[in-house]
Amino acid sequence: MRIGFDNEKYLKIQSEHIKERISHFEGKLYLEFGGKLFDDFHASRVLPGFEPDSKLRMLLQLADEAEVVIAISAEDIERNKKRFDLGITYDEDVFRLISNFRDYGLYVGSVVITKFTPSPAVNQFKQRLGKKKVKVYKHYAIEGYPNNVPFIVSDDGYGKNEYIKTTKPLVIVTAPGPGSGKMATCLSQLYHENKRGIKAGYAKFETFPVWNLPLKHPVNLAYEAATADLNDVNMIDPFHLEAYGETTVNYNRDVEIFPVLNEMFTHIYGESPYKSPTDMGVNMVGNCITDDEVCREASKQEIIRRYYQSLNDVLNETGTEEEVRKIELLMKQAGITPEDRRVVGPCLERARKDGMPAMAIELSDGEVVTGGCSKLLGASAAGLLNALKVLAGIDHKTHVIAPSAIEPIQTLKTKYLGAENPRLHTDEVLIALSMSAASNEDARKALEQLASLRGCQVHTSVTLSPVDIRMFKRLGIQQTCEPIKEQKQRKIHR
Repeated sequence: MRIGFDNEKYLKIQSEHIKERISHFEGKLYLEFGGKLFDDFHASRVLPGFEPDSKLRMLLQLADEAEVVIAISAEDIERNKKRFDLGITYDEDVFRLISNFRDYGLYVGSVVITKFTPSPAVNQFKQRLGKKKVKVYKHYAIEGYPNNVPFIVSDDGYGKNEYIKTTKPLVIVTAPGPGSGKMATCLSQLYHENKRGIKAGYAKFETFPVWNLPLKHPVNLAYEAATADLNDVNMIDPFHLEAYGETTVNYNRDVEIFPVLNEMFTHIYGESPYKSPTDMGVNMVGNCITDDEVCREASKQEIIRRYYQSLNDVLNETGTEEEVRKIELLMKQAGITPEDRRVVGPCLERARKDGMPAMAIELSDGEVVTGGCSKLLGASAAGLLNALKVLAGIDHKTHVIAPSAIEPIQTLKTKYLGAENPRLHTDEVLIALSMSAASNEDARKALEQLASLRGCQVHTSVTLSPVDIRMFKRLGIQQTCEPIKEQKQRKIHR
């Protein structure tokens, strides 16, 4: 596992820049936190060495003067949008975030539902927040947004949004994921604060795209792949280029909204403190890359993973062919194909050879281990068990779980629980392994290697069951799968 990013340097210089930006405004600052605050796994995947909780560690230094506002779009609640890395819906993630913030001693002031329209799902979400004693505010979609600036910055635009009551000088606006309306929430608050005679400021902490990396750098392309469903496009910041003659990278939504923000600051201060969207940001991540090639390769692998995810989203009718096309274009720009994911070839070769579903896993030293279906185990369970035996130095032919220990579990599944598939899933095989570890030394050695699977890569020749997906996530394994359902053998575009 090669490292390409200096996390300690990042914590130091990033926190310094945030504190410096806070000092530029008096009394009130709205700080938009882009990406994931607690667990930015995307950043940790494309920048090996980046710790997922780095943003939180910086925020804790400002805990006494900060409060958190969480934004979520009503559209994402309605369509049950999920976080790619955690496998939970955005609305469930709001409750997870609230709980985590409170556990760390951070004050959650409220939740704002953006693009609000009443619906059973949204109303139920509000009721659940009420039971948690969390204030809920409603912001609405504005006709002509973001181009009709005079209308947006008026009583009929932002003026119709509910004013979010805050008590701290620093307001952290965060969200479960991109497209939740964080920036719009900040801009609306600046408008309302100004109406109340308060000259509040705004700054942006967004990790991606990295402003001082090339436009088509794989790290920036991986960000586009991660937001393919939002139609985000990385682009040269034209305002920064005009103001400073310097080429920097931003993304379309920030560029589009900048005239609105510029005009709002003009209303508040008489002039804008920012000349470009890049000026608004405080991102120093590009200054902490220590091995560009490592980060390039990690980002290319992330693009391929996103590609497979988009294919499976189409299969499950939760994504669109347009998203697939966009990521295919990004792959061409990065000069990669699905076969550049090292586990894909061995997995498909094993499936062709066996005529059955198969799995391949790449271990941390680069070795690829495969697994196939048997009467006792599904492909994922077999591959997982084979990997643990390799890591523990156990001969492949050695049985670390006796068939007699597996058969009762199969009987329970099929005879008593009504399951059609008798083969063990990954969670069931680990339970059987842990039971065997009490009397079998090899089983104990294999079980002790579970932690070594974190960060490993997996590919399967058919779609994974929800059980196996959850187990791989809990083990820290990064998985992809072919868009083929095992039972119906249905395959979509590839």
